Amino acid sequence: MRELTKKFQKAASFIAVILFTAMFAVFLLQIFSRYVLNTPLGWTLEVCIILYIWLVFWTSAFLLRECDHVSFNMLFLAAPRKGKRIMAIVGIACIVIAFIAALPVIIDYVMFMRIEKAPVTRIRLDYVYAIFPIFILALVLRGVLSLWRLVKADTYDKEIALIAGEDRIGDEEKL
Repeated sequence: MRELTKKFQKAASFIAVILFTAMFAVFLLQIFSRYVLNTPLGWTLEVCIILYIWLVFWTSAFLLRECDHVSFNMLFLAAPRKGKRIMAIVGIACIVIAFIAALPVIIDYVMFMRIEKAPVTRIRLDYVYAIFPIFILALVLRGVLSLWRLVKADTYDKEIALIAGEDRIGDEEKL
């Protein structure tokens, strides 16, 4: 299972690198065409925005750990171990339930966007925003796995450390 996870992480990282490289290349093309050729290209801004949307949601769904996301966790970090476990279970359960409840509406809206197209590139907006339901599904899956680890007696300490970012202390000291 660990090997499969590593392969998936590597593939997800590769896709993120492709998205970023494409976005950067289109950005450089826009700069070159605008300031060297004095002929701005209208489609480059739109493509950069689309690639940025995909890059942000792809990376957030598959590459960032929970402790890498912005969070307001002062109370969580100050709580004792048992309090952290309860807070984590309640908080993650609320997020998972909310995302599961919102998923049908999100999918419906993204599918509805097929009637709209981007103004310059004419790319259908359901393709542009198709990453969002994937992002929601990934977060639900990660939340369910986190809940499972928090409920199990032998893995909840490690999961709390991951949520709190305590596993990163060794990473920062190595730098």
